[in-house]
Amino acid sequence: MAAVKNISPAEAFALTKKGALIVDVREHREVESKSFDVPDVMVMPLSRFGSSFREIPEKKKVILACRSGHRSASAASMLMNQGYKNIVNLQYGIMGWEHAGLPVKKEHPQSPLSSLFKMFRKEA
Repeated sequence: MAAVKNISPAEAFALTKKGALIVDVREHREVESKSFDVPDVMVMPLSRFGSSFREIPEKKKVILACRSGHRSASAASMLMNQGYKNIVNLQYGIMGWEHAGLPVKKEHPQSPLSSLFKMFRKEA
């Protein structure tokens, strides 16, 4: 079995512009705080990957991604063992992606006071 190919964030971004799908294997709580800001992203946490990987299209170029590139490398190996051919791993994960200046969406946490203020504020 061939080894999983690792690609740089810049290579991955170029592939997304050509229609590649990013499969983010981080847990939902991780994705909620920071995610890839590209059109075609599928979130499939590694904790449920074994039971849901069949949802990943086999004929499409797929970039596996996580926080640093380790979990996604495991997921990529699993897909290759299942017969997937168009699989690559995002080296350094979303950390490398963000470090390269590529687009991410971030949820800015609110302070507890602003949340309380919104709860008790009455609209006029």
